[in-house]
Amino acid sequence: MCLAVPGKIENIDSADPIFRTGKVFFGGIFKTINLTCVPEAQTGDYVLVHAGFAISIVDEEEARKTLECLDEINIVETPP
Repeated sequence: MCLAVPGKIENIDSADPIFRTGKVFFGGIFKTINLTCVPEAQTGDYVLVHAGFAISIVDEEEARKTLECLDEINIVETPP
């Protein structure tokens, strides 16, 4: 089973469409994530991340619901 976790893009490190990366916040930690698959993603967007790649953009409400569920089972902390 695979799991994609929502995170919030805090900044984008590169505008190069092939090597586009950004810092994504996951309820307590920041990770550098490849944003190539979501070229329309911008700072402040929530993205689903699997294996270091953002695979889609999700709305903030859906991201918060998912993070709250993960918080309930102690996988991540829900951001304030």
